[in-house]
Amino acid sequence: MFHSADERLIRLTQRAGAKVSKLLTRQGRPEGILRVAVVGGGCSGLQYKMDLQDKPVNRDILVESQGVRVVVDPKSALYVTGSELDYQESLQDGGFKVSNPNAASSCSCGESFSA
Repeated sequence: MFHSADERLIRLTQRAGAKVSKLLTRQGRPEGILRVAVVGGGCSGLQYKMDLQDKPVNRDILVESQGVRVVVDPKSALYVTGSELDYQESLQDGGFKVSNPNAASSCSCGESFSA
């Protein structure tokens, strides 16, 4: 059983939503989900992990943003509440970027943070 929430938990920008939709379609799962998790590691102690999956699992929190279904596990929700996921296409700093108001500090690579 999963729970529903709104974009106050996490939201995607229009660019991120379009990119995730495109990736899900390319993988043959247009009804799939984007899982966003926070795991230990990285140079600041915590890092984001994102994965495309078929459906939510037990205890997930589901948010719909920019037409994409995003799921977060309860533990990760403590760290990502209020975050925004963006996507940038560029040679150097391209890819998905998380703006997280809960991050006390982050590293220069932008891949990890501390809370």
